[in-house]
Amino acid sequence: MPDLHGWISQQIDGMEALARAGKRGWWEPWVLRRCEADRRILARHTLDPDVHYEPACKGCGTYGDMELPETDNLNECPELLDLAYAHGLTPEILASLDCPEPPPAPPRPEPTAVNLSAYMRLWTAQPTSSVPPALRGPNWKARP
Repeated sequence: MPDLHGWISQQIDGMEALARAGKRGWWEPWVLRRCEADRRILARHTLDPDVHYEPACKGCGTYGDMELPETDNLNECPELLDLAYAHGLTPEILASLDCPEPPPAPPRPEPTAVNLSAYMRLWTAQPTSSVPPALRGPNWKARP
């Protein structure tokens, strides 16, 4: 079974096919425009490719300083649910739909080797006798 996004896409395709195959009437242009409008809503409310730990809705946006997804699960997107109910979604159909899979995380870069000797030189004590007099404080004691 498809997820909510896929189910709505199937319903729109079916409605458009009926409109194109049926008798021509005043309603036909309206149905075709409605199909196009529904597809535009679907195009905005898709899986967020930047969220890899849950199937978040990109169209619902984010909130807070950490930019967490407003809708964690695409099947719970309020815009898609309203659209689906207009196409005949029932609680039974909704319960039977698959949960969308979050997009795969990008591969992590391989760790690079660290030159420890360079870090050790930074932390090794330098002789204080090389400090110029202008930088020495009032209680300076030179060490050999």
